[in-house]
Amino acid sequence: MIEKEEINFERSVIVGIITQDQDESKLNEYLDELEFLTFTAGGEVHKRFSQKMDKPNPKTFVGTGKMEEIHHYIVENDIHTVIFDDELSPAQQKNISKILDCKVLDRTNLILDIFAQRAQTSYARTQVELAQFQYLLPRLSGMWTHLERQRGGIGMRGPGETEIETDRRIVRDRISLLRDKLKVIDKQMASQRSNRGAMVRVALVGYTNVGKSTLMNAIGKSEVFVENKLFATLDTTVRKIVIGNLPFLLSDTVGFIRKLPTQLVESFKSTLDEVREADLLLHVVDISHHDFEDHIASVNEILKDIKSDDKPTIMVFNKIDAYVPETIEIDDLMTERTSKHYSIDEWKNTWMNKVGQDNAIFISATNKENFEEFRKKVYEKVREIHITRFPYNNFLYPDYDHLLEPGGEE
Repeated sequence: MIEKEEINFERSVIVGIITQDQDESKLNEYLDELEFLTFTAGGEVHKRFSQKMDKPNPKTFVGTGKMEEIHHYIVENDIHTVIFDDELSPAQQKNISKILDCKVLDRTNLILDIFAQRAQTSYARTQVELAQFQYLLPRLSGMWTHLERQRGGIGMRGPGETEIETDRRIVRDRISLLRDKLKVIDKQMASQRSNRGAMVRVALVGYTNVGKSTLMNAIGKSEVFVENKLFATLDTTVRKIVIGNLPFLLSDTVGFIRKLPTQLVESFKSTLDEVREADLLLHVVDISHHDFEDHIASVNEILKDIKSDDKPTIMVFNKIDAYVPETIEIDDLMTERTSKHYSIDEWKNTWMNKVGQDNAIFISATNKENFEEFRKKVYEKVREIHITRFPYNNFLYPDYDHLLEPGGEE
């Protein structure tokens, strides 16, 4: 009989601050996300700590009183890990570790850890390793106490090289080696992309865990790994898709997230090249998430950073089957109606006015709801790009409605 495997989640607490730029409701959203990140990495959050401050304390991120409260809690409740919602400076990380005497991580470190778990191919592992070393380099002095000591003994007197400098040199050499390795892989990937010919390229982009891979599986009948966790997809998957008789390439890319570490944007440059070189973007949005508009803004910000914000884009609002608007009781005269109370039809009117009737579609990838309409929209957009590129191919690809007539392709 096979024994049931017990998964031991690491006992953790999370910490964030309320500032002028980040009010309490915004902090709660970030901490919800941080808790999901912790669960994805294999941790279990037992308590949240927050403090109202003008700006983070340069020494310990939070105030000394709050730090004592956290320390008391972790000792009393056998907590192994403390995770901060913002990136800690090397000095802050060192000071907090001394006070709390347990593992101290920040949001960046946590995301890098998840990426390291999820990296399947040699290429993804190289990208993650580069990002980890770039993060580690300025923090080396705080990592191990033995690094602060000078090597002594015979032949080691005089100026010499401290252990910390030796370690920094090793890390810098490793970063240089990984960058060279990535350059070689980048060339191979660019060569692969150029070998795909003149087919229209479509890229799925969006926040992490919005259903991009599920949509890829539904439209392409392919088996891309799907899981209800953050960053289930790290390696870009490219599939040849045919709608009607029109072939095109569809790529599933890594999901974006708020406060995405800059190291990751740099090291995942080649993965993001799939987005840069796409002719059409399908921006997938989880409309059932209460903060989806903020997610859209975060994705648009990253698209702007990689100079891909001017591409033709279809907004694909996914998970309409899971969308539940907030309700106001009939006798409630105090609550003001906001966008949180919108029905799907109201959201349709809002977004179709914002981005245009042809640039927004509301679907459920799991239940294939409105899927025919989605296929039609993608077909028409891809056909438009294809005919612009090859005007003489116009007669090969009729309007989508003609495909559905008797004797048509579908």
